[in-house]
Amino acid sequence: MPEERKPNTGAPVTSHDGILQVKVPLPFPLRWVNAYLVPGEAGWTLIDPGLRTEAAEGLWETVLADQGIGWRSIERIVLTHHHPDHYGLAGWFQERTGAPVFLSETGLRQVRLLWGEGQPMTGQLMELFRRHGLPEELDGPMRGHMDGFVPSVSPQPQVTAIRAGEPFRLGDALYETIETPGHAAGHIIFFRPETGIMFCGDHVLPQISPNVSYLPGGIDENPLASYLASLADIARCEVRLAFPGHREPFAHLARRAQELLAHHDERLKAMQALVGEGGTAYEVCRASFGDRLTLHQLRFALAETLAHLIWLREAGRLRETEAAGRVRYEPLQLTV
Repeated sequence: MPEERKPNTGAPVTSHDGILQVKVPLPFPLRWVNAYLVPGEAGWTLIDPGLRTEAAEGLWETVLADQGIGWRSIERIVLTHHHPDHYGLAGWFQERTGAPVFLSETGLRQVRLLWGEGQPMTGQLMELFRRHGLPEELDGPMRGHMDGFVPSVSPQPQVTAIRAGEPFRLGDALYETIETPGHAAGHIIFFRPETGIMFCGDHVLPQISPNVSYLPGGIDENPLASYLASLADIARCEVRLAFPGHREPFAHLARRAQELLAHHDERLKAMQALVGEGGTAYEVCRASFGDRLTLHQLRFALAETLAHLIWLREAGRLRETEAAGRVRYEPLQLTV
């Protein structure tokens, strides 16, 4: 589960050969998310503008003024994935710029589940968590926490779908679009082989491990398997400089992908050991991540624990049983 507790002491804007990296503040331990402004003849392409908060709005007004970028100079808004710390300001920017907002088709489906009419994902996720051991006293607070994200992703933008596998323009250059599920269903990486430049969103992060969560809804029934497969695929790209969603741009993408593969191998072994003679996902989550998690951290830690337990179940290393509305995981008894 990604976590970064160091304060954001760097400059809010850094130029990398004309590409502007903007550190947009977040009200959780990660502290900031990277947005990028890519220059072009027709205007700027804005990638992943950040979560909508007063601090983020104020930062963007200051940054654009300092850089001499008018609202109408932003010609397109592009999202690597639908998570609120990347998607949240898309509608706010669209209102001010008139620019189209681009997101994958699968990402758009997730947005509708999470923040569409009736917010169907909230009920589905709460039911999932209850079945997997979330204590009754945490039901109300967790639901309130999830509902609390709505203002941070409002207003909702009008979205144009990106088709993975088709070239996509950022600034003046065409990039390959590579779907890399796992951290988020429909997550897209933008890669230009001619220059070795990649915008990798949260798929590969330096120094911290991207969260890989299981969510209900049938979009990805084994997200960790999807993540590990797409990590192995992306490691083959010859990347000169990767622009991630968190932390700083880095050059060692293939090595970092291998480190993440090794990390999850170790995490799977640890999760399997923590199951012991049997337990719920909530019990395994607490044993793995501890008892000092905020609701925000618990939500992602429990969903990540589920992703690992599902992988172990599908790999034949655990079995899943359900009784009285509670799901438990147990060691698989092999017969000789």
